[in-house]
Amino acid sequence: MYIIYHCVGGAHSSAIASAIHLGILPNNKKPSLKDILSLSYFDTLNKKDQGKIIFRGIDENGHKVFTLSRQFVPHLIIPAIKDAWELAGGNKNELLLVSTMDGVNFLMKIGGFSSRRLNLVTFGRPIVAYGTILAYNKLVKIVENTKKLIN
Repeated sequence: MYIIYHCVGGAHSSAIASAIHLGILPNNKKPSLKDILSLSYFDTLNKKDQGKIIFRGIDENGHKVFTLSRQFVPHLIIPAIKDAWELAGGNKNELLLVSTMDGVNFLMKIGGFSSRRLNLVTFGRPIVAYGTILAYNKLVKIVENTKKLIN
């Protein structure tokens, strides 16, 4: 199974969801600010990474986990990925695209925009990280629901 967690920028909610899925971050308690900021791919993607499906690891059941920055056009990107998958011979039942946008809050939007779009990293990164801690339980729930679907 191939799981692609996707969000607007691919640097925050989908990055955290993939880390929870892979056991890098806990699913039974909120991590510290330091834990969030220590994740090597949190708040690090740039414009050149938009639209790229980035491999994050293999979970305990052998499922491959990816993230995707799909910007504000999921209605175009998601069907295109599914069609390309099938055209390449992939079984549609082996691909799962999971939006993490339900786990995004206002602080994550403001912090992420400041850090990634305005390049005000020292200002935005702590804000998006704090917002992530506040939204963490929602992101855990998204991952738990995903794992129920695939196992």
